[in-house]
Amino acid sequence: MALLRATTAVVLLAVVGVALTNPPARAAEPACRTESATPGQRITAVPWPQERFAPDRLASFADGSGVTVAVIDSGVDANHKQLANKVRAGTDFLDPGGTGRIDCAGHGTAVASIIAARRVNKVGFRGLAPGVEILPIRVSEKRELVDGTATGETVSAAGFADSIDWAVDHGADVINLSVVLYADNAAVKRAIARAVRADVVVVAAVGNQYEKGNPRPYPAAYDGVLGVGAIVADGTRLPQSQVGPYVDIMAPGGDVTAAATGGGQVADLSGTSYAAPFVSATAALLREYYPELSAAEIIRRIKATADPAPGGKDSAAYGAGVVNPYRALTETVTTGDPEQAQPLPAASVDPAAVAAQRQAERTRHRALWLALGGALVAAVALLCAIVVPRGARRHWRPAA
Repeated sequence: MALLRATTAVVLLAVVGVALTNPPARAAEPACRTESATPGQRITAVPWPQERFAPDRLASFADGSGVTVAVIDSGVDANHKQLANKVRAGTDFLDPGGTGRIDCAGHGTAVASIIAARRVNKVGFRGLAPGVEILPIRVSEKRELVDGTATGETVSAAGFADSIDWAVDHGADVINLSVVLYADNAAVKRAIARAVRADVVVVAAVGNQYEKGNPRPYPAAYDGVLGVGAIVADGTRLPQSQVGPYVDIMAPGGDVTAAATGGGQVADLSGTSYAAPFVSATAALLREYYPELSAAEIIRRIKATADPAPGGKDSAAYGAGVVNPYRALTETVTTGDPEQAQPLPAASVDPAAVAAQRQAERTRHRALWLALGGALVAAVALLCAIVVPRGARRHWRPAA
């Protein structure tokens, strides 16, 4: 398929482009046209986002089971060990006949793994919501190089809009868009509005062009979309992460580790593309744990439970703050405007200390129930010790 025609509105893309095509019939998976993605290696170190979020704490509440997350990207390597049996048959808007279960660029696999990668031995990296199903929708084979140039084909804006519609029609509960368009498009806007009306949580990266003019990013700037910027390990904004009213929340996006196409992992990934899936994973956990909440309520909860950020509350650079999956799952939040949310812990509170305190409370509760159970067993035993001998002496005849 040719790149964007001259008759098509010019659309600048930060990560993956867009193109006009219809969902094809199923056939053999297409072959990669471009050079294969960078191979992975086994990385044993625990990445800093996992040290921050502590996935083991989340697993006691939810793992995303029963939730479908659509990843509209460069496809997903369904054969990766950490994603095996987690990737549904999707579709391919770039090549006829595909199911989205290959990834020539490596980008979609990385994004999907941040959401859903399972734990494997001697690998430090894992996803935040390993119970989800990934619905892969392939729209690009584009690879962005270090010098800012890019190679590979993409789909058009109309095709990108169709991919969003396809995700909604095929049961997506959350849509991850690690995609940035720098031109408003009526078809994409319509598709986003339809997804929002369908009660889908739509999460989109805000782009990496802050140092190149900071152009307005879409779909993050559309109503109802949760726009995600990126922080580095010290909690400050990734320099490239864009700034504006479309920034709703921040997440790790500097020196991130993720799964690599073909196996293994790759480190030092940076960009808002890799921040968005941390928020999508959080939304998936909430969709499982609070099934009664609407998509809008899920978004409000994520924002209301965010950790404070250097830019202050609701700043153009940091939005509501940094996503905190544990707080989103455990804290009490009103269903109204996030400004009216109940008070949250101060910024000085150590999340690990909070977790330890809550674990101690759960331990005390379990001890109380065990004590009550023991008392009940003792009472029954005492009753039996008195009643059974007497009943036996009377041969179980009623007492006079």
